Amino acid sequence: MAQGISDPHEVANRRTQQANAKFDQVFFGPVSNAYGSGLPESLRNRVSDFSANTGLPSLIVNDLLQGKIEDAAHNTVRLLFNATIGLAGLFDPATDIGLEERSTDFGETLHVWGFSEGDYVVLPFFGPSNERDMFGVLVDFFTNPLSYTLPRPQSFIPTGANLISRFGDRYTYADTFDMVLYEGEDPYATARLYYLDSRRYDLGEDATNEELYDIYEEAYD
Repeated sequence: MAQGISDPHEVANRRTQQANAKFDQVFFGPVSNAYGSGLPESLRNRVSDFSANTGLPSLIVNDLLQGKIEDAAHNTVRLLFNATIGLAGLFDPATDIGLEERSTDFGETLHVWGFSEGDYVVLPFFGPSNERDMFGVLVDFFTNPLSYTLPRPQSFIPTGANLISRFGDRYTYADTFDMVLYEGEDPYATARLYYLDSRRYDLGEDATNEELYDIYEEAYD
């Protein structure tokens, strides 16, 4: 990997990952399975679409902070289209006409502003991260204008929808999730490499994925 791995907190990180794995075994995994198997896919998709659409204002704020005016306009048109034609965001007709979501977050905003990723960290419940993205996760809780413009308790709806949709994500990507978290000789090293390589690739940084591909080849041999 071109940038290498800075992990001076490995002992603490491993403890946190073990705690996260235990939480997944006891609660998150079973509830996700019940959610996924108990609800029809069409209903789960409505929750997922609604969560994604209520998260668009936060993306637009980050687009503007990054100076990406075209992406901000694109996501704004997507939001307006899905909020109207998509029945208050319960559906995603915008994607069907080429207005796909252009995802971003405050961690990427910090990257655009020139902040380095810092050390690798494992966050409780959230999992693999780095110091830059850890701060970004905290800020993103406050960058959605809906949290300030909607009255209570409606202002909690976007956060609630996001939390529920994560159960659907855990169910949909269960095989990949289990492979990274539980399988292989060292799940911690696998999760660390997977996160750092994929995150750097998403940000357009100079990272190679050769080791990551080797992990997948080994997992499926």
